[in-house]
Amino acid sequence: MKANQLSLLFPEQDRITYQMISDETWHDLGMDVVTAKLTSDAQELAVIRQVMRSLTPDPKASEFRAGVFEDMLRHPEIRVRMTELLESVQTFYDYRITRRREEDGGIWDLVHRLGEYHDYIVTVEKIRECLAEKDLRSEGMQKLREAVEEIYHDNGFAALKKDVEEMRISASQMKSVTIGINLNERFEALNMGLISVNAKPFTQSGILKSFLAAMAPNKDEINPNTDWDKNFTYYPATKVTGIPDHLTGAVEAQALVKNPLAAMSMSAVPKTDGSSSVTRQVDAAATMLMSRISKKLRETLSKYMNVSVREISDLIPELTFYTRWAEFIEKSRAEGWVFSRPEVLPLGEAPAGLQAKGFYNLKLMEQEKPENVVRNDLTFDEEKRVYILTGANRGGKTTVTQAIGQLMLLAQCGIYVPAEEFRFDPADMVLTHFPADEDKTMDLGRLGEECQRFREMFTESTEKSLILLNETFSTTSFEEGYYIAVDAIKAILQKGTRTIYNTHMHKLAKEIDTEINVDGVKGKAVSLVAETREGRNSFRVRIAPPEGKSFAREIAVKYGVTYEALVEGEEGVTPL
Repeated sequence: MKANQLSLLFPEQDRITYQMISDETWHDLGMDVVTAKLTSDAQELAVIRQVMRSLTPDPKASEFRAGVFEDMLRHPEIRVRMTELLESVQTFYDYRITRRREEDGGIWDLVHRLGEYHDYIVTVEKIRECLAEKDLRSEGMQKLREAVEEIYHDNGFAALKKDVEEMRISASQMKSVTIGINLNERFEALNMGLISVNAKPFTQSGILKSFLAAMAPNKDEINPNTDWDKNFTYYPATKVTGIPDHLTGAVEAQALVKNPLAAMSMSAVPKTDGSSSVTRQVDAAATMLMSRISKKLRETLSKYMNVSVREISDLIPELTFYTRWAEFIEKSRAEGWVFSRPEVLPLGEAPAGLQAKGFYNLKLMEQEKPENVVRNDLTFDEEKRVYILTGANRGGKTTVTQAIGQLMLLAQCGIYVPAEEFRFDPADMVLTHFPADEDKTMDLGRLGEECQRFREMFTESTEKSLILLNETFSTTSFEEGYYIAVDAIKAILQKGTRTIYNTHMHKLAKEIDTEINVDGVKGKAVSLVAETREGRNSFRVRIAPPEGKSFAREIAVKYGVTYEALVEGEEGVTPL
């Protein structure tokens, strides 16, 4: 994910590898909707998406991130201050100044680079100050503090600071430039050059006044040479080289005593009017004229091409990731929403587990008040590997299925999760099989497409994965879908993958012990029900046999679709 070693998101980069979850899974879990609430900035959203889609089953990565996030949540002043500081080196991040070829830059580029390195120096010093006295508990933030201290005390940093300050003082003395332009008999510019770099700005007096006076309409005299007014003290410089013979008599460079430079260099004016290229022409001429200064600048900056600018600047997107989530959770908690720090389960020989208490789907935050949201519990362990989730339409089955996937993605990024408690073994992949758009099923047909996607997903999964199925194999007849689903669940149990199968096929749950939990199959499938109470959806799930016909009967009675109600027209029945 990153080449450098200083990171708040990707520890031990030489050992830990990451896999990307698919775009489909990201969408199926509703994470595109959820993350859109964090920021409206497209670049920040891209960073958040990239980080959250990068999964590793290594528990150290999850614990590392959780510690960093908690430090950031505990210290809002750090996020605010460091965001401001790191923005000062945004140029390094955006343009990768350390990758530029040195010969591509003119004198102005070098001078600007001085300013950028100065910003880098100031940023390191202020980050050091920002982190110095804080109670930082996480490995990541402590490593950052140590890295900044190391940079600050490194001889290279001290030398950079000294050299940059000296060169900035020299560069800051440049207040004006004197330019010479050679003309032909038609008063067209042949070429131009820099006469001198001056420590004083031009005013109405002196050279400018003399030039304007010389060109005034009441003057019929043109200066016969390039000697300057006696109000300035000059000394003759060497003859200009590289100029055609017929022009050498027309030009002789001179410079201010305060800034003695060797010679003036000429730069040909383009055959066009040259107006759009004046800055480039002056820059080229200035660079040639100031060869010694530019050489010194280039030599000075070249020594620091490997300075840790990139190490610092690459923290910008990482800090943005933590900051946006911290801001969101801080605000949500103030509104009454429950969030807690995820905990990685202790390493053991048991299959990958998960314990979620009082969890909910983040998408509900758009629709409900905190006090109205029903929170649920769910556990994956050696005996509970596959949940067959049944219940009525709009009873919360998909909401619960999505929520488990959201919990896993957040927890593996170290972000506080929407639950009272959440303990987990990290997943190497989160895989979803939700209904596909119809335009994706034209070639194979709905059932063919479902079978192909399931086969690919199953092959990709391991015992450390999390599989979330939503109405899988429901596009064919009930009997055909049922038999395919039985085989699929038994195969999942054999592999040991944590799975939720949200389905309307109540028979799957009803016949778990006779058709699925059979001899020779590892793990167990469990019936999970989105329960109803008095004919109403409770949005609560619990381990129980499927409600099936009993629930359907309640709905039929409520809406008057029983034989008696339809045929005999019982009084008091609400018509359809």
